[in-house]
Amino acid sequence: MRTRTLITLVGAVAALSIPAALPASAADTAVLTTGSADGAAVAVGDVLSAPLAGGTSATLYSSATGTSGVKCTSSTFTATVADNPAAPGTATESVTGQTFDSSSCTSNVVGVLGVKSISVDNLPYTTTVASGGALTVAPADGSTIQTTVKLTTLLGSITCVYQAPSLTGTTNNDDNSINFTSQHFTKTSGSSLCFSNGYFTAKYAPVTDNGAAVYVN
Repeated sequence: MRTRTLITLVGAVAALSIPAALPASAADTAVLTTGSADGAAVAVGDVLSAPLAGGTSATLYSSATGTSGVKCTSSTFTATVADNPAAPGTATESVTGQTFDSSSCTSNVVGVLGVKSISVDNLPYTTTVASGGALTVAPADGSTIQTTVKLTTLLGSITCVYQAPSLTGTTNNDDNSINFTSQHFTKTSGSSLCFSNGYFTAKYAPVTDNGAAVYVN
């Protein structure tokens, strides 16, 4: 009886000392997946895209807490996945396009009659997405993130150029979104009707890969 008890005890200790095998899907989960948090890894070279979240606007306001500036209800971005390692880790994307439909844009700046166009310059940008949801957008070395806003005013057309060294945002798996809040731009050229500082806020959702929702792990 004692021998059997000792054998049983040794077997139990040995079992406890062997780590439980993780399912292959859990061990191999990538930072970016489709369909669900433990879904298939997004392939390098895939193009991700997203419109503005329904019922939201992209804004470039003259202050972080104000409501004076430019607002658009239609905007999209596209990005190509450059690296998607196993989680935890950091995925890398190349933002190749970000557009704003000028017909959806308005301005409440005194003296401004309308928005002719908004363009995002100096593309592509490099975006890193870390496990946990932190996101950073950076320009190529020696360049800047730049947005050019063309407005129609009482005195004719004006061009306002705004620049930022980088942008930070967050992702959210609840609605597969990317969120930017009051990201600071500085005016580098333009008339006095161009506000000196711009604060960019936007929520893009859902982020998809060939129609499948993208998750960050």
